[in-house]
Amino acid sequence: MSAQNRGSLVVIEGLDRSGKSTQCQILMEKLQSKGKKVQLYKFPDRTTAIGKKIDAYLKETSQLSDQVIHLLFSANRWELIEDIQSKIQSGVTCILDRYAFSGIAFSAAKGLNWEWCKSPDRGLLRPDLVIFLHISPEVAAKRGQYGEERYENIEMQKKVEKNFERIEREYTEESLSFITLDASTSLETVHSRIMNLVDQVDVSKALETL
Repeated sequence: MSAQNRGSLVVIEGLDRSGKSTQCQILMEKLQSKGKKVQLYKFPDRTTAIGKKIDAYLKETSQLSDQVIHLLFSANRWELIEDIQSKIQSGVTCILDRYAFSGIAFSAAKGLNWEWCKSPDRGLLRPDLVIFLHISPEVAAKRGQYGEERYENIEMQKKVEKNFERIEREYTEESLSFITLDASTSLETVHSRIMNLVDQVDVSKALETL
């Protein structure tokens, strides 16, 4: 993808109830207040046909094999990637609330092969910046609405936490900008740190793929 006048691709990841969605919303509003064109995408996008199947699974109203749900999560990203790419090419900054890294972390936590978990997302756009909001699973469990969805339990979240540590190591070795921030501090402090990182994103180079 040409770098000329393109927008940036920023991904915010985190354990469940880490404040990730709130920070995505605040970031979008702050960038808009600066006059930037911004689009926020939330994964899974539960409005699509595939997303509705995922939603039912997460709310435990349907059952699917671990392999099938992993592929559905990936397909949900693929069905929106052309729209994301088009937005970026037209100068829009795209903020993604979760991305392929969550897919790897959660599915591998269930025992699926690491490389197999990565393979369906190969070819997706490579973000300019990935921010992982770290919070201990025990602290997250004390936050409102915790436990309403399938993966919201401390044992699962601890496994996911370890997998994100591995993801950071692997992708940093591949020169992806993957930054972990302490999300247990105040909302304002976390936002300030996110803004500092986003302001430093270099859009002079073309986006590559995962």
